[in-house]
Amino acid sequence: MTMSTPEIGAGNAIPAKQPFEYRRVYVWELPVRVYHWINALALVTLCVTGYLIGAPIRAFYAAEAYQQYWFGWVRFIHFAAAYVYVFNFLARLYWGFTGNKYARWSAFLPLKKSRRQEIVDVVKADVLQTQMHGPISTGHNALAGLIYFFTFLAFVAQTITGFALYSSMSSSWLPRLFTWVVPLLGGDFGVRFWHHLFLWFFVTFVIVHIYLAFYHDYIEGRGTVSSIIGGWKFEREKSDQ
Repeated sequence: MTMSTPEIGAGNAIPAKQPFEYRRVYVWELPVRVYHWINALALVTLCVTGYLIGAPIRAFYAAEAYQQYWFGWVRFIHFAAAYVYVFNFLARLYWGFTGNKYARWSAFLPLKKSRRQEIVDVVKADVLQTQMHGPISTGHNALAGLIYFFTFLAFVAQTITGFALYSSMSSSWLPRLFTWVVPLLGGDFGVRFWHHLFLWFFVTFVIVHIYLAFYHDYIEGRGTVSSIIGGWKFEREKSDQ
């Protein structure tokens, strides 16, 4: 396939379009795409309902207690979404060992010197904007992969603190596994503090994630956004690298 890609020459101020040969690459397998969209829905649901639990809207208050059960539904939806979130994440953990090279855990850690250098280049391009663009990776670039890895750790921390808060009001075996977290963090207040702090981490992450997905889709023009739906990206042929 021949496509035109804007490039800026060494002494040119105006982008010049040149044809390059591209090939389709199947990057995001179906389990990864399913995980992504289930996780997105669960995470947004958890953030919205979690915020309402922490700061209920006074406009919905009524004189009679039975008229305020909307808050009970908010809590139920939050707990249900939490279970979906956890078991979906466990499936992703498994796929990190069995999926293709773009889904495996090695893609998230900068174990090689070239990957660490790529982090520096991406920071210069995306954050400091001191160069036109960083290296173009078919899967996640090294910086994105590292950030996603820390996000997975935040998933774990949010799960632990969430079930710890739930353990005092549930007799189910899963929440009861986390009763030890409450005294470790100084009681319910400490657990709630960290749980709500991670809420704002994920709100920030979602905003930045969506922005960068569309940014790279526009800059690179290789199907970054559509790939998470269909799984395919475009990669320049090796002869044109």
